[in-house]
Amino acid sequence: MNVMEIHSFGFLGWPEIMGILLVMLLLFGAKKLPELAKGLGKGIHEFKKASREVQDELQRAVEEEPPRSPLSPPRPSVAANPTEPAPTAKGWVS
Repeated sequence: MNVMEIHSFGFLGWPEIMGILLVMLLLFGAKKLPELAKGLGKGIHEFKKASREVQDELQRAVEEEPPRSPLSPPRPSVAANPTEPAPTAKGWVS
């Protein structure tokens, strides 16, 4: 394949689009095409809306600090006297 074939592989021209529309017209009929287009438009709109909501939620989760559980132990503080042992989850270190 040359470079031109690779770049034009994913694009449809007018003859292809007209052929697809003609096949759709033959398969579904003239009365069903507007309903199908309306349903497709609503589906695309809902997909974009859901995608935008997920992106917004992820952005908020990244920006926020995770909430602390009320059952989580307090963070250990530095002892006032450096000679005193620091507290641990099981008690004092000896």
